Amino acid sequence: MIKVNIDSIRVSLMSQLRVVILKDPVSSKYLPIFIGPCEAEAIAVKLQGMAMERPLTHDLMKSILTELGGQVKHIVVNDLRQDTFFAQIVLDLNGETHQIDSRPSDAIALAVRLEVPIYVEDSVMERAGIMPDEEIDSEAASNAENQEGSGHLSIFEDFVESLDLDDLDSEDDEE
Repeated sequence: MIKVNIDSIRVSLMSQLRVVILKDPVSSKYLPIFIGPCEAEAIAVKLQGMAMERPLTHDLMKSILTELGGQVKHIVVNDLRQDTFFAQIVLDLNGETHQIDSRPSDAIALAVRLEVPIYVEDSVMERAGIMPDEEIDSEAASNAENQEGSGHLSIFEDFVESLDLDDLDSEDDEE
């Protein structure tokens, strides 16, 4: 298994789906996983340290596990079948290890709340991991420098940057 970090959450402008990007810090390989907007928000909210007025579903899951004495050890993206990723939540309950099947997005949202490691099976990273070329790496480093202090996980940044706001001014002038 490969221990990964959450690199970023992005919006796919083609489909409006979100993509969570997991990164292997050793090999610098990335694993993009498409997730729904609600799960993306649940992950981003926790990573950005935002407080919610009421608990989200993953906060509820954390509370239930804690109240019942369960301890999540880690989560693992363990399979890829027909372009669909699968994950497991590995937890200890009363001295017994349990592996609970999960969508990767839900497992990751729970992992960030419980601050437990996220792993990817070697075979999954081998099949779906990507290695960015040097040009992309230097562009990402440049973007990271420009974003310092902006909360690295702005899921709407790509969309906002693609807007042509000059068009709005010309339409107002015509009316």
